[in-house]
Amino acid sequence: MNLFTDIRSLVIESLDTMVSDGTLPAGLDLRNVAVEPPRDAAHGDMATNAAMVLAKAAKTKPRDIADALAAKLVADDRITSAEVAGPGFLNLRLAGSIWRNVPKSVLSAGLDFGRSDMGQGLKVNVEYVSANPTGPLHVGHTRGAVFGDALASLLDFAGYDVTREYYINDGGGQVDVLARSVYLRYLEAHGQEVAFPDGTYPGDYLIETGKALKDKVGDAYVDQPEEIWLQDVRVFSTDAMMELIRADLKSLGVVMDNFYSEKSLYGTGRIESAISELDTKGLIYEGVLEPPKGKKPVDWEPREQTLFKSTEHGDDVDRPVKKSDGAWTYFAPDIAYHYDKIERGFDLLIDVLGADHGGYVKRMKAAVSALSDGRVPLDIKLTQLVKLFKDGAEFKMSKRAGTFVTLRDVVDLVGADVTRFVMLTRKNDASLDFDFSKVLEQSKDNPVFYVQYANARICSTLRKAGDENIAMDDATLANADLSQLADDAQIAVAKKLAEWPRLVEIAARTHEPHRVAFYLYDLASDLHGLYHLGKSNDNLRFVNTSSQSATHANLALARAVSIVISSGLGILGVKPAQEMR
Repeated sequence: MNLFTDIRSLVIESLDTMVSDGTLPAGLDLRNVAVEPPRDAAHGDMATNAAMVLAKAAKTKPRDIADALAAKLVADDRITSAEVAGPGFLNLRLAGSIWRNVPKSVLSAGLDFGRSDMGQGLKVNVEYVSANPTGPLHVGHTRGAVFGDALASLLDFAGYDVTREYYINDGGGQVDVLARSVYLRYLEAHGQEVAFPDGTYPGDYLIETGKALKDKVGDAYVDQPEEIWLQDVRVFSTDAMMELIRADLKSLGVVMDNFYSEKSLYGTGRIESAISELDTKGLIYEGVLEPPKGKKPVDWEPREQTLFKSTEHGDDVDRPVKKSDGAWTYFAPDIAYHYDKIERGFDLLIDVLGADHGGYVKRMKAAVSALSDGRVPLDIKLTQLVKLFKDGAEFKMSKRAGTFVTLRDVVDLVGADVTRFVMLTRKNDASLDFDFSKVLEQSKDNPVFYVQYANARICSTLRKAGDENIAMDDATLANADLSQLADDAQIAVAKKLAEWPRLVEIAARTHEPHRVAFYLYDLASDLHGLYHLGKSNDNLRFVNTSSQSATHANLALARAVSIVISSGLGILGVKPAQEMR
């Protein structure tokens, strides 16, 4: 059930009737006609922009269209009034019975309430985290992991066929640095004194990896030249780090469908194939780029390189794919990787990257546009930095990691559920302050507590009702006399529940899972407000000892809230609390 979709269908039907009777001309584009909540709830339950968006094409004044449309809409039993406002917006009020029946719809659908077929089964690849396999995940990766995972769940809920993917950056020189760092820990495990040169990884997390290498090969690599051990230690170290990363992700509740190795692109012809595909489209050439902005001519050495005409697909400058010495640039394997995604048949690609990848966006979008002939859209979501605090002071670095706070540090301190919810309390492109003390506060100012407490409060009420032998299973509550829900506060909760299907589709369409967290906070606020009103008004008490019918209606409303909270938290990857401790 999506009331906003239902009323929009009514608006479209009314407009079609107006075309049939000659009030409007034929051939109007109705795609931008919307029905949504008004900016001010005092103006009505819903508003439509139909008259505003059609006036120019219809060559008719907006208010004239709005007046005629209002007359059509009020003929429907669901609409009690349709009032024209301003230049031609139309504010609608719905019959109270429409709102009172919302809890029944929620109870009947259960956790599937709000689930949409908007995605129509389109195949979506959501790539996120994709950290270099050189150590444990840090707090910046945590935000990307939570955002990407919640987005994938949201798209699945909205009817897309989603693949969660991790791109293992194991093709570059940083993995050689890892191997050399592990080798030093390996020598250390043999009792040698070692020093970590600048550029290596000194974190304690490699101690166990060095010991494991010793257990595997004994002293075979001790004091041997690099060419003897580098490749073997590289593979061993990468595997060990990926095992660590998988464990970190699992602690956060993140499970990938696919891990894709960058290294698999080299020596297999895949990079060559992708570049060849661009070449057949006339987009590869030999040339010399202009010096970068800010470079003085004396600092610039012009070199002929193999370039991709990315400017023909929206980029600012053309991009090199092969260096003057014949080696591939970092961009080339990225092109090949995304070409592989296209070849795997995905209809939509989403990359979740850190804030430092801003310069990557236009070039990668250009490559995907060129490779797919514009058929496959690529959306790149950048997650901004997370600033860590404890008791108002900046949180210190992790000794285990050596240089940063790890994902596991955060989860161990506050738990996966709190971590995930808090990471979604800001839009992905806004910086986020994460205060370990505040996120554990039991107050309205802590959104994760406030939402969880709402669900726990409902669960506690239902348990008490059961103790008093009040039937409170979903089937019984779905058949409650919902005409008992007459107070404005009760209707307000029902209206908020009715927004959930629309919110799901908007959040999925815009790729913004933080909207779910915001919605849940608002729903919890309405629930808490209703609960407190019940302390002074028996009719609003969830359990009204003087009226079984009122109790069933109130419990139906409360249980519907619990279902939607549980559903929303499920999308965010958070377990709903049954009780607060």
